[in-house]
Amino acid sequence: MSYEKFSAGNAAMLLIDHQVGTMSWVKSIPLEELKRNTLLLAKTARILKLPVVLTSSMEDHAQGPLLSELGQILPDAFAARIRRVGIVNAMDDENFAAAVKATGRKKLIIAGVTNDVCTVFPALSLVREGFEVQVVADAGGSPSRIGDGMALRRMEHGGVTLTSTNQLVAELVGNWTTPEGTQVVQVVMEALQA
Repeated sequence: MSYEKFSAGNAAMLLIDHQVGTMSWVKSIPLEELKRNTLLLAKTARILKLPVVLTSSMEDHAQGPLLSELGQILPDAFAARIRRVGIVNAMDDENFAAAVKATGRKKLIIAGVTNDVCTVFPALSLVREGFEVQVVADAGGSPSRIGDGMALRRMEHGGVTLTSTNQLVAELVGNWTTPEGTQVVQVVMEALQA
């Protein structure tokens, strides 16, 4: 198996259902860590000018609104977010699928809440469609550790590469001494000290 680095020039980021209610259901990772990692991904994407697609499910129900911080960090993506109405697999939503394909990227970074419902199905669907997918495991979570573990194993067995926030950020940056790399280092240090 060959390795080709994910970079700002060849990848897009999909942030799925990072909603206030949905995130409160996660017990496999502390909420503060989940939120910190998600916002670090969003800030890195902004600095590196990575295409980002945001989606939410049933914001006016128990899932709640998308994190307001995402609107501050990625205002255009937030305004253009795909609001699904009960569709579990985001790739089954024609608007989300079209937005993903419109990025023109074949390498996709996915983080979602919950991993055992909202992340696993689109990740597997995208691999089946020929995309190379990395799931950022610690920018998502599930209501139980066993549920999270099962979802991560299922994705990995299905051809998804699992990664962590810090690992993915370092891969995307590639060189901390570039102007963008220097900005990302600052964001990482702020996140680690929070």
